[in-house]
Amino acid sequence: MPRISADTVAEHRANRLRALLDAGRDLVTEGGPEALTLAALARRVGLSRPSLYEYFRSREELVAAIVTDELPEWARHLDRAVAAADGVPAKVEAYLRTELGIITDGSHGAVVALSAHALPDSSREQIRAEHERLLAPLVGVLREAGVDRPELRALLVHGMVEAASRAVAPGREEHNEAVIAALLAQVLHGVLA
Repeated sequence: MPRISADTVAEHRANRLRALLDAGRDLVTEGGPEALTLAALARRVGLSRPSLYEYFRSREELVAAIVTDELPEWARHLDRAVAAADGVPAKVEAYLRTELGIITDGSHGAVVALSAHALPDSSREQIRAEHERLLAPLVGVLREAGVDRPELRALLVHGMVEAASRAVAPGREEHNEAVIAALLAQVLHGVLA
């Protein structure tokens, strides 16, 4: 019988799955989506291919697992940031800063790159639902503020955050703060207000 590295088999499997997902994400971050293969993942974690098949039957299943694993944590992070802020402007700022942080984090790029690959429809639907969940805290704030069509507005704000993510740069804190200030002013007041 194989040795387990936890108190129970279930805990061992959960730990192993976490290690596989983290290693898969690392492979994509380091080498792009094409670097993520079952063989490369097996080598990275020191498992045989047959042992790896106990967790993922195909590359597509692995990709879907990595993408759907990351999105709920991002949603919880956004929920916490918005809940900790007081008042609509502060909640919007907390959302923008947190989403921008998520987008500029290396794991986001890996997840976006992976989700562009061919996945089963069921996986795409799950990813779409989780992505909508990322907008939910902002939709709630906009609804609270009486903004017309809050779902559409949140989607448009998300596009602005993605654009802002291309304007920020590591180590340029003053510049990055100016980008965030402009983004916040754009969202709260518009260009001509």
